[in-house]
Amino acid sequence: MAIYHFSGQVLGRNSGTNQDGSWRPGSKAVAAAAYRSGQRLQDHHHGQTHDYSRRRGVVHAEVLVPAGAAPWLADRALLWNTVEGMETRKDAQLAREFNMALPHELSREDRIDLVRDFADMHFVRRGMVADIALHDPIAEEGQSPKNFHAHVMLTMRRATARGLDPVKTREWNSRELLKVWRIEWELACNRALERAGKRQRVDHRTLKAQREEAIAAHDRARAADLSRRPEIHVGPQAKQATRSDNQPKSRVRQVGAYKQREAATPQRRRRDYPGRDEGSRLNFLEKILTANNADSYRRLKALNHRMDRVRRKVDYWERRAAFHLEGIAVSRQFRFNRWKAGKEAKASTLAERERKAAHARRRLGQIDALMKALDGILRVTTRRRETGLVRMREVERWIRRVRSGGRSGSRGRRR
Repeated sequence: MAIYHFSGQVLGRNSGTNQDGSWRPGSKAVAAAAYRSGQRLQDHHHGQTHDYSRRRGVVHAEVLVPAGAAPWLADRALLWNTVEGMETRKDAQLAREFNMALPHELSREDRIDLVRDFADMHFVRRGMVADIALHDPIAEEGQSPKNFHAHVMLTMRRATARGLDPVKTREWNSRELLKVWRIEWELACNRALERAGKRQRVDHRTLKAQREEAIAAHDRARAADLSRRPEIHVGPQAKQATRSDNQPKSRVRQVGAYKQREAATPQRRRRDYPGRDEGSRLNFLEKILTANNADSYRRLKALNHRMDRVRRKVDYWERRAAFHLEGIAVSRQFRFNRWKAGKEAKASTLAERERKAAHARRRLGQIDALMKALDGILRVTTRRRETGLVRMREVERWIRRVRSGGRSGSRGRRR
């Protein structure tokens, strides 16, 4: 089914190297644009050429410019070289980027329209220049066949008829605005799925919030489907660290000062990272999937046991209902044949038989509704169990590939 993912980050100069000193894609605006668009771009300010023209998986890339802005802003190389030139600080923030998962149920044209319309509506019309790139999964590199996603790089300065505004637009940094964009991306994806005639929908809320809503609506099957731990994202940095066996070491750190009165000497807080360490992100993801699969197995076992008990109750109340219905027929016959009744007619009157038969029918109706609910939960849990096992195998293959040194994408050449 379609998944929801909408994450943002700021690309700056202070985040450009790995722990071993190697360059990381996204450290500079020109390099990031070249990597995401799969092109060869020249960085005039650093004297480097970032060549990703042989990178696979890039199916669409374009630059969207606000109406009335300078036409040259549509030139990707010129745009991001201008951004690099306008920033003088060594820790300057160069661009804002959003990474969005695209519904794999849509066609390529529908995915392109979805990203283009969303970027134009919520970014370009506010004055930003949006550099969008859509990536398809590459099965040969071990990527999930459903990993369709888009990168949207945005300028942090408003586009004008003369170029980029000298002052950055601070209101775009609002957390409330980010929440609005997350909700709007959910709505945009669901509208696109509806237009395509698909039944799948996405939700930007956490699994916990969705589960609470399902419980409040008495939707037990959906609540059971949402009863799992959310997975974590394993990005290129985590994969590179696993591949090179260069994991950061956890240690106790001083992270800040407690809020105290001015007269008191502030004391640094100690955070026990070794006590919280879950290993590498790949190992942590594997633990989450293992726990989800174990929980699904326990749920299936308990559901099957409960279904057996319910079936025995159905058999019991069916026999009770048949017994009392047969007794009613016999009692009615005895009512017209008093001399045949004997002791049995005295033991159970017609009214008592009817009351017990009605009770048995009510119990059968209740148990039938319970069985339908349990059957729905059982189907959902079985499907979740099967999906979890498939996902576990995918991650295991992915981990083996990463640890054996397999590449996750082509690397750029700098000259």
